[in-house]
Amino acid sequence: MTLDHRDHILLRQLQVDSRISNADLAEMAGMSPSACWRRVKALEEVGIIDRYGAIVNPQAAGFQFQAIVHVQLARHSEDDLSSFIRAVETRREVVECYATTGQSDYQMRVLCADLDAYNAFLETFLFRLPAVASAQTNVVLREIKRNTGIGF
Repeated sequence: MTLDHRDHILLRQLQVDSRISNADLAEMAGMSPSACWRRVKALEEVGIIDRYGAIVNPQAAGFQFQAIVHVQLARHSEDDLSSFIRAVETRREVVECYATTGQSDYQMRVLCADLDAYNAFLETFLFRLPAVASAQTNVVLREIKRNTGIGF
């Protein structure tokens, strides 16, 4: 599916407020409500719109500790990689995880209530995974930019 100007308007606005009414969204895009509804459904069906959700402020929700964790694996067998990925997917503290190039194999964004909770996460989970060789923590001191949307 090739995105046009109207698709960009729809996607930009839905990223700002996914609870906007179809009528208001249609008006912003210069479309009829029925055409707007069909276009949004098409964007959902092809996977451009992946899902809808609320954006939660971590600090207001009680997560006072945030870190970027650089993980190096000791072993890279298919079983070890699958086991590591499955384990990470189960942990609520890990809000993002990326396989990356460079010195680290994975980069994770981790949220915890405080430093003690993060230490427990390391000791009882991450360092117990057989494939993990090391982890380097960069504590987030201040958020400069947090944008969940894609610019159109």
